[in-house]
This record gives sequence, C-alpha cells and structure tokens, in this order.
Amino acid sequence: MTVIAIVGAGTGLGAAIARRFGTEGFAIALIFRNQKKLDLLAEELNAEGFTARGYAASVRDPGTLTAALKQAERDLGPIEVLEYSPLPQEEFLRPVLETTVADLAAAVEFSIYGPVTAVHQVLDGMRTLGRGTVLFVNGGSAVRPNPSVAGTSIAFAGEAALATMLHDTLGAENIHVGQLIIPGAIEPGHPQNDPGALAQRLWEQHARRDTFRVYVEPFPSSK
Repeated sequence: MTVIAIVGAGTGLGAAIARRFGTEGFAIALIFRNQKKLDLLAEELNAEGFTARGYAASVRDPGTLTAALKQAERDLGPIEVLEYSPLPQEEFLRPVLETTVADLAAAVEFSIYGPVTAVHQVLDGMRTLGRGTVLFVNGGSAVRPNPSVAGTSIAFAGEAALATMLHDTLGAENIHVGQLIIPGAIEPGHPQNDPGALAQRLWEQHARRDTFRVYVEPFPSSK
C-alpha cells in the first residue's frame, strides 16, 4: 500500500493532508508528540474509511522520530511521501534581541535535525519503491527573515537550504522534494490558507513533481 508519513500531524493542516492523500489511496502514518491525540485522529480517519495509524515522537528527539518512522514502515509499508510540518514552539518565537543560544538550539533541533533524521529514515524505502516525494511546509520567515521571530527565521532558512540541496541531489533518483511557503497564518475558511486548500497545494506538488518552491500567496513588496 502507498504510504504518506505526516510529521506534525495535528487536527488542522495535518488532518487535511491525511484526508487529501487518503482520498488518493494512501495509508497514513500520523506522527505527533501526543499519542492520545494521535489515537483520536487516527480513529476519526479510520471511521471515514481511510487507513491511519498514529506514532508518538518528538522531532527534537532523533531516537523517537526514527523509531516512529521505522514502526510505521513495518506496519504500513515503505513510505512514498514524507511531509514535514510540525508547528514551531513558542519558546523560540522571540524577537531577535531576546533570542538566546538555547532558543536557537531548540529551533535548529526542530527545523534542521528533525527533517534530516526523517529523510534519512525514509530514503531507503523510497529507493526501493523507485519513487518518492519529500514535502516541507514553512512560514514566510524561511525566505524573508522576520526579526520578531528570530529563532524560526534562522532555523527555517537552514531548513530551506536543506530542502534545496535535497531537491538538487535526489531528483536523479525520481525522488521529488518540494517546499510550500505560507506567508500568513493557517486559517480555516481563508481562500488560500484554509487547511484543505493547503493540502490540495501539497497534493499538486506531489502529483505534478515540476516545481520546488510554491508560495501560497505573494509577499507584499518590501519598502
């Protein structure tokens, strides 16, 4: 069975991605910190006719993330699509002059060590399948630094660099890497930033495989 692993699978965007890919026949591995919340979401998705299982892990703990992805592969099969969109933690969403070394360390664990760990774990399975997709979701600070959220601005820039290098390196192996940039907040009912609309964008990036970086909406021009 074709499998998508959603790292950061909450009830908003993660659930929307699960439903969009599930509609296309994907089994769904849900990865999040809280097993109870995962079980509730998986139960809801299974009741709707999808195949979903939850695996608790912290993206800041490579051991738990690796173990979760390994178990998902044992339970569901090789992961064809890896989607990485955990919600940044408030502790490193600080203005630049208030951001400490500890804040940056946490942000780097979250946005660089986490995706590196996840990609390394799923890569062998994608190579076995002969295809794969890795999808990164980031806020606008990934491409335009915001001094109000220095930790994510710095770490998201690193994640964007990682995504770019993976895209350039893995394309020859039929593994597509894409990045979706969401300049504003995810907002139910918003024409572009509704979770369902964003999930559709991610599906199109996977299905079309012709674009690396997609902006949900244009940035306002800089003054």
